[in-house]
Amino acid sequence: MPIDPEALPHDAAALQEIVRTLLLEHGELHAENEKLRLLVQRFVRHQFGRRSEQLSPDQLQLGLEDLEQTIAANQAGQDAIAGATRKPRTQPAARNHGALPAHLSRYEVVIDVEDRDCPCCGRALVPIGEISTEQLDIVPAQLRVRVTRRPRYVCRGCEEAVVVAPAPERPVDGGMPTEALIAHIVVSKFADALPLHRQAQMLGRQGVSLNHSTLAKWVGRACWWLQPLYELLLSTVLSAPKVSADATGRSGTGATTMAWSQARHT
Repeated sequence: MPIDPEALPHDAAALQEIVRTLLLEHGELHAENEKLRLLVQRFVRHQFGRRSEQLSPDQLQLGLEDLEQTIAANQAGQDAIAGATRKPRTQPAARNHGALPAHLSRYEVVIDVEDRDCPCCGRALVPIGEISTEQLDIVPAQLRVRVTRRPRYVCRGCEEAVVVAPAPERPVDGGMPTEALIAHIVVSKFADALPLHRQAQMLGRQGVSLNHSTLAKWVGRACWWLQPLYELLLSTVLSAPKVSADATGRSGTGATTMAWSQARHT
């Protein structure tokens, strides 16, 4: 909002508030300009730099993420310095309000007033509604143990017949993982590019010590189980008169397909 120099207030507090607002706006503009400047530099290097200096798409994305984090950290410091003296926003901040998916489970946290008596006359306050806001929360992945119980029955008459339900088939013979755990490991490896040794470290932080070679055996067994689906997809794709392929190197779908094929044959 432009400021008319001919209509400045005479009150010192009001002038200080205007100066604080200008300083904050200047800091935001400086951060945005710095972001754009570095962004242009990275794009120029990516497009026109020497072959040994050019950035891959992944490296470029990492650089942009670091830049965004630096800007956010600087902005948080400015907000902390401004504190309560910061002038309320005249325009709503660009936030993702009201866009949270409806299928996500929700839990409520009620923050109520301690005293329900009117601070003016002392009468009991009457509820007239509420202010409800939503935030995106997460429950970190938690390991749990599935205990399968199979009751055994015996005949008291002949005392010879012992009946028990057959044991369910496991994805790994004699192994400890459930189908859900193996699916999580496979998706993390092939879809999220998370190596098995890092997944082993993550499991170790929860007290489960597993070697990455053990995880590799689980992934190989999953590949064996899914081989019919893989062959069906492959035959369906190859049956088309034309097949579109990614020729950009070991990235995206091509890298996933190659890694899946290699794991299937190990």
